[in-house]
Amino acid sequence: MNSEQVAKGGVEMREIILVNPEKCVGCRNCALACSFAKEESFSLGQARIGTVWVPELGMNVPLICQHCTNPLCLDVCPMGAISRDEETGAVVLNQDLCIGCRMCIVICPFGGPVIEPESGLIVKCDLCQGDPECVKHCVYGALEFLPADEVAFRRRRAGVTRLFPALEKLVQL
Repeated sequence: MNSEQVAKGGVEMREIILVNPEKCVGCRNCALACSFAKEESFSLGQARIGTVWVPELGMNVPLICQHCTNPLCLDVCPMGAISRDEETGAVVLNQDLCIGCRMCIVICPFGGPVIEPESGLIVKCDLCQGDPECVKHCVYGALEFLPADEVAFRRRRAGVTRLFPALEKLVQL
């Protein structure tokens, strides 16, 4: 743990990608930047991030590994191919150990691990060693790389913003 990762009380702080679907226009610049960084090819199929149009919500939703605190993919991998990078906090996949059983794909609620169509291998986001290309190329601000405590604060603030009108109505009763 380096000095930047240590917060008050010695708790490890890490940066995570905050996904703001309300800002996503579905341009897929994030996926193209990812595939070029990882495979030197502008190929949506080779990206470790994708966007899905959700008609019920009327928006695009970027799907990427959330590098969970307690990752289910790490727990189910029978070969120990998934681990945490202590330097970046990323949950990473070791291709040399992976047998392609797809258990990580089945258990991930965020669509993090994916099958790369050309090789048939499982790939996933590794946060580009702490400098994610997808975030750098998201011109609409749908992806931000922020300290985890900042993300938690923003999510709480957004929840209060949504809750306030309901509370206001309740007070008027």
